[in-house]
Amino acid sequence: MIRAALACLAVVAATTVAAATPGVPAWALLPKPVVARQASTGAVDVDNGATLTVRGTASPAVRAVAEQLLQRIAERRGLTLRMGTAADARSAITFDVRADAAVEGDAGYRITVDGQGIVVTARSAQGAFYGGVTVWQLLTPVGWARGSAAHVPYGTIEDHPRFAWRALLLDSSRHVQTAAEIRQLIDAMSLDKLNVLVWHLTDDQGWRLPIPGYPELTTLGACRRAVGVDVERTGSPDAPYCGSYTADEVRDIVRYAAERYVTVVPEIDLPGHSQAAIAAYPWLGVTGKRPEVWTDWGVSPWLLNPNARTLRFVDAVMDEVMRLFPSRYVSIGGDEADKQQWNASAVVQAQRASLKLATMDELQGWFMQRVATYLTEHGRTPVGWDDQIAAGATLPRNQVVMSWHGDHDERVALAALKQGHDVVMTPQESLYFDHVPSSLPDEWPGPPPEVTLEQAYATQVIPPGADAAQAHHVIGVQAGLWTEQMATFAHDQHAVFPRIAALAELGWSPSDTHDWADFLRRLPAEVARYRALALDGADTAFAPVFDVTPIGAGGFRVRLANQVRAFAIRYTLDGSTPGEASPRYDQSLSLPDGTTLRAATFSPEGVTLSAARTQVLDATTTLSRDGAALSTCSGQPPSRLQGRRSGTGDSPVYAVDIGNACWRWNDAALQGATHVTITAERLAWRFGDEARGAVVRPDQGRVDAIEIHANACDGPRLATVALADAPAAGGAIRRDAAFAPLGADVHALCVFATGDPRQGQWALGRIAFSK
Repeated sequence: MIRAALACLAVVAATTVAAATPGVPAWALLPKPVVARQASTGAVDVDNGATLTVRGTASPAVRAVAEQLLQRIAERRGLTLRMGTAADARSAITFDVRADAAVEGDAGYRITVDGQGIVVTARSAQGAFYGGVTVWQLLTPVGWARGSAAHVPYGTIEDHPRFAWRALLLDSSRHVQTAAEIRQLIDAMSLDKLNVLVWHLTDDQGWRLPIPGYPELTTLGACRRAVGVDVERTGSPDAPYCGSYTADEVRDIVRYAAERYVTVVPEIDLPGHSQAAIAAYPWLGVTGKRPEVWTDWGVSPWLLNPNARTLRFVDAVMDEVMRLFPSRYVSIGGDEADKQQWNASAVVQAQRASLKLATMDELQGWFMQRVATYLTEHGRTPVGWDDQIAAGATLPRNQVVMSWHGDHDERVALAALKQGHDVVMTPQESLYFDHVPSSLPDEWPGPPPEVTLEQAYATQVIPPGADAAQAHHVIGVQAGLWTEQMATFAHDQHAVFPRIAALAELGWSPSDTHDWADFLRRLPAEVARYRALALDGADTAFAPVFDVTPIGAGGFRVRLANQVRAFAIRYTLDGSTPGEASPRYDQSLSLPDGTTLRAATFSPEGVTLSAARTQVLDATTTLSRDGAALSTCSGQPPSRLQGRRSGTGDSPVYAVDIGNACWRWNDAALQGATHVTITAERLAWRFGDEARGAVVRPDQGRVDAIEIHANACDGPRLATVALADAPAAGGAIRRDAAFAPLGADVHALCVFATGDPRQGQWALGRIAFSK
């Protein structure tokens, strides 16, 4: 369990008590407390000039928590409170911190809101911090206005966390965030009562941590060729993508996190995901060759050489990691170790035989045990992934297992529990936040399958079949933010928010309070708080989706819905932006040709939950489709891949089955069409192990072309759109073709690119027919 020796806090503010009015909103607390009882009458007013006073144990840690709360209220809520003294007779907010306080553990707290004001009771500064987070939420109910007095209804709250490990993993290897951006993320995590940041600092695509004695880790290993979206970051394919953190930056991030009761757990991935390290020091590998820092995604075959010299290097790395990170936990990875180079090496085979090990998986286990033992001898606890357990091997006995194989009812996590490991649940199926949160046409880049807000909230935290003793060893939950496709912090925010709210509730709130409908009721207030913190999350869980069907006389029937199946969708028919006063969608709309329908989603209290989406209804509506609106020919969910930005506009995003450039348009109504316009882009291949399943289609004498076939991919070819003069990589192109009028027998289309996708992956932006 994560523990810290923390000091204690108490805070007080001058207050007036107001009678409850119909305008005082219900509490909207997230994560949901263990007990929250709101009274039907009475409220505390907190306005400018109120006093924040510390009582009980006034240690420096307590005062720091109080000052943080004051600063947040001033900067984000627009209210200036002052630090009071024990002599102040009247208080709006009181933090009373005593070692013998009747609360649950150091992280627990109790809040009473009554005629004495808002009183937070805790044992330690940690509990006071979490109580202060709840006070922040009480001061920011849905509909609050900056600078206005806060009206907090009377009631009581008793609270403590369900799990000790409530984590987000941040991948800074694939794409680097600035130290300021990481601090902003930590701040947001702490305000959702998350307490662990697993910081992924090394991988095939970059080594980001300086290690004394090994300078080339961050001179060579932290730079790669700019490919794909990296070009937009560097400005040129000739300028490498580079980035690493200084020791001072790391210390500052660790300090900043600790002040918010977040532990930074470093992750150094071993023995796989090590191509960047081997690029810096080729002797770390088994081939003697120097690879480039990887520009692909997927699983690289470059593994560390499991010999004594490499272990001395790893010891030096761990020594610096332990100097920079006071965390009890250190992650050593252990995942996705492709053994092909080990298998091909006579030296490694001889080492395996000399150790009397039967398989290379056992050799990996021997290597990881050596690293884990070194950490244990220095008072640290190793953490790693569940891959070896998934393969039937064992992990070091004292290693905490991060279980990401969520298939088959968490069978791998259950196996880890049966081996006696503490387990952190981080199933990729519902808690990998790099996965796209929706299938909307305007969704940002990301891998499939979708991880929706509801799927994240429904994560199975205790594996089926675990008995009570085994369930006790589930120490927490964790979301993963892997950044292969996330080149900017704006993209990171889109991926994390608001799904982090679901993660927070999984980690903190009791299982018997888990309720999707109630979570949605409380979520709009939290979305507004994210915005107040200048965090720009995804709105795609709430965004209207248009289902358009042609009806007689050139009209259309339109149905609207959203992913969460909740909240009010409001619309306009003249192209204007919908507002709270716009008509509410309650049933399907019958609309004439020429209508511009716009729709947005609002909470009952008027919080705008999604930006407006637009659907133009005219003769082209049924004759054109975005690529994202088509199905893949394989039936697999597509990846969303970012293309090259043109001019000053946004970068296009394409829905692509990587390695299989083929799309289906089902239920196509194209009778009489004689012309087609294709928008497409050829993307640089950087998809690693996806190359094994690439589908190569005959080119019919042309190097690059889009073929359109009737009804099936082996049906009659309707048109061939030549792409031979397209640029080698980057930049959308537009091409046209004419053909004989389509008949009524064409009810579906198969659209595919010819050639080898490994020479450039074609992505379809839009296909439009005309008559």
